[in-house]
Amino acid sequence: MIDTFKFLVEQNVYGVCERIGERLQMPAKDIRLFFIYASCMTIGSPVIIYMILAFWVKMKDYVRGKRTPIWDF
Repeated sequence: MIDTFKFLVEQNVYGVCERIGERLQMPAKDIRLFFIYASCMTIGSPVIIYMILAFWVKMKDYVRGKRTPIWDF
């Protein structure tokens, strides 16, 4: 159960940190830690920024054609 949840979170939630890490040529682990520490210090406001970035990344993928068609499931 916990392994399934961990796999789901790593595959879906951390895409933003990986993209930022690739762009800035930094490890995604450091960016994740930054978001965690910043969220604790500022009572969660970086979570809002993270959600906006996640939406932006998904829309960018959608526009550029990296989406999977519905009938491929």
